[in-house]
Amino acid sequence: MKKFFTLLFFIPAAGTIFAQEAFIKGTIADSKTKETIVGGSVVVDETTGTATDINGSYFFKMPSGKHKIEFKYVGYKSQIKNVDAKDNDTIQMNIILEPDSKTLDIVVVSAGRFEQNLKEVTVSMEVLKPALIESKALVSIDKAVDQVPGVNVIDGQANIRGGSGFSYGAGSRVLLLVDEMPMLTADAGDVKWSALPIENCEQIEVIKGASSALFGSAAMNGVINFRTAYAKEDPETKINFMAGIYDKPKRRELVWWTDGNPTYSSVNVTHLQKVGNLDLVVGANLFDDDGFRYLNTEQRYRFNTNLRYRFKKIQGLQVGVNANRVSTKGGLFILWAHPDSALYPQGGKVSNYTTFRTNVDPFLNYTTKKNGRHSIRTRFFRTENLNNTNQQSRGDVYYSEYQYQKRFANGLSWTAGTVFNYNEVHAEMYGNHFSTNASLFTQFDKKFKRLSLSFGIRGEYFKTDTVETRENINWLGDASRPIAKNSPVKPVMRAGANYRLMEYTYLRTSFGQGFRFPSVAERFIRTSASGLDIYPNDSLKPESGWSAEIALKQGVRIGQWKGYVDVAAFWTEYRNMMEFTFGKYGPTVLPANTPQLLGLGFQSQNIGNTRIRGVELSVMGEGKIGAVDVTTLFGYTYIDPRQTDFDPAIDTNRNTSNTDLMKYRYQHSGKADIQFGYKKWSTGVSVRANSYMENIDKVFGDNESNFPGMKKYRSEHDKGDAIVDFRMAYQLHKTAKIAFVVNNIFNREVMGRPADLLPPRIFILQLTIKI
Repeated sequence: MKKFFTLLFFIPAAGTIFAQEAFIKGTIADSKTKETIVGGSVVVDETTGTATDINGSYFFKMPSGKHKIEFKYVGYKSQIKNVDAKDNDTIQMNIILEPDSKTLDIVVVSAGRFEQNLKEVTVSMEVLKPALIESKALVSIDKAVDQVPGVNVIDGQANIRGGSGFSYGAGSRVLLLVDEMPMLTADAGDVKWSALPIENCEQIEVIKGASSALFGSAAMNGVINFRTAYAKEDPETKINFMAGIYDKPKRRELVWWTDGNPTYSSVNVTHLQKVGNLDLVVGANLFDDDGFRYLNTEQRYRFNTNLRYRFKKIQGLQVGVNANRVSTKGGLFILWAHPDSALYPQGGKVSNYTTFRTNVDPFLNYTTKKNGRHSIRTRFFRTENLNNTNQQSRGDVYYSEYQYQKRFANGLSWTAGTVFNYNEVHAEMYGNHFSTNASLFTQFDKKFKRLSLSFGIRGEYFKTDTVETRENINWLGDASRPIAKNSPVKPVMRAGANYRLMEYTYLRTSFGQGFRFPSVAERFIRTSASGLDIYPNDSLKPESGWSAEIALKQGVRIGQWKGYVDVAAFWTEYRNMMEFTFGKYGPTVLPANTPQLLGLGFQSQNIGNTRIRGVELSVMGEGKIGAVDVTTLFGYTYIDPRQTDFDPAIDTNRNTSNTDLMKYRYQHSGKADIQFGYKKWSTGVSVRANSYMENIDKVFGDNESNFPGMKKYRSEHDKGDAIVDFRMAYQLHKTAKIAFVVNNIFNREVMGRPADLLPPRIFILQLTIKI
């Protein structure tokens, strides 16, 4: 009987307990496009919550009572709602989020392969918007990247914080991504900047430091991710007309033209539109350049399209294809004839070339009802080089990647995937070669209230022809403590943390390992160009290394202008670093009707171990100060690049410096861009300043028989230099803007790499129409 009364008491009490719960449901949408947001966060009482599904909807069960609910998504202003939920209530809340235009809330994807706020990433990162590219009237993406603090582009080769010097167009330690997929050539492993569709640029993201754990080989020194655009809610057509004229250099003896200054012209066209469930983008570029150097002409034709179809019957499924085709022909200028005739090619001739670059990128994305995301991305990238100097080649890249990503309501993001890459090269300079690259990767990112943590690991396999790349795996880089010997798989890792000290003060630190396999060009090239012989090195080993940094990002506000100041200290080390080095490597007997290599020349070699330390300061921001719109990008970088295995007996005979300073580096580099806008007018100034390049190959600096006048020229230009650009624009109509740009306004004579002058002053007129 006692148990019976106890049970009668317990049943209604238990009913009361289990009834004390409520429900909240609804959708989260964009205020401008009215489209629902997939993966939006619903955080209840800062401890638990859920995320919106493939339809932008959410449903969450919680205890009855009073709660604080935050709705948020990357790049949007969060909303906080207070509710008092009664027992068994179902509260409907449809939330509209406003895009957040604050600079510190720029959305990036490269840092962790998912969308993050720039302020919360664990690595040093810069972002370039298409507005800067348009306002500077640029015709190639490398000119935009060269404006980024800490980045130098030397004759088309990107160099981040001194991690790369100049390698004569073969091999790159900076990985170029187009829509998060690698786009380096199969033969030389280099970047073809003219292939990038500047007319369809959504954003350029630059990661500084080793990123091989995320993106694989060639990401040793950093990553440049070029993101193309997709159609928005409203159709848009943009047409850009540009015409430029080269001014005469200050030294009149350099002028080679007699019947008018050389000119160039460019037309870009882009159309973006949604057609039902299809997102459509088409673009084209025509470019014609007389060249400021004799016979150094270029004609370029480019067409591209992005297609993406969103299925209605299969929620969360998207398929599409991006494609790009570029045809270029002209004359390739390599080295000047003499400092007093620096705009004439050595020997009075250039290599006449025709090139074709084609990429086709099919993809499939599927987001499950539980917010898991499956992604299959593929790319076929072909480069064809035709010329009159027996250096023809064709390279094909077949790239495929599967990636799975899951974002949890507790702030955890998990990414995992696999990559398979097959390259095929047929070339007169290299012979026929085939390479295979396969990898597995995973990464975890966890966001707490103030702290963001990141950890990733990757294993990479590489084979050229029939030879696998093998090496020991050492504990913490200590060669005396191998974990595995002669392993065909190369493991690398990265880790980082970002801690919010105050509302707009962020302290971050990161560590990342990197590696790079030799390109086909570095291992097998046999050629002669402008009097320089280049030799193969089939015994070349992969290079590896690591980079670490600690940095502070401070948000700043002046009136309505918002930005940040970022200060970073970094340390990078490389093992078995590869560099082209001058010496005696022959003679080598080549087939008939090809240039014979007589012994002296360049060869890619493992020069040993190197170390680069430095500091960097950057300032970025935008907004109104009073009635004036102000956009800024400033930066200063100091590096101390040293060859730790320096041998005075050998290296002083190869280099112009008698110290362990690494070749082709600027120790001091400064970048600045500022633009002011008032009503319909805008004006801006850009500056790129570098210190003197102290150490280069001795054959360029001291060899008067091969390069007469070079030593004297360098001694007369040993203070470094700065190039200043000016621009002014006027909004003729809401659909049309005209701009006048002067590049190198002071007409400075600047040598980039040895025997290669940068352009003199250029006057540009630009008309942009947006419909």
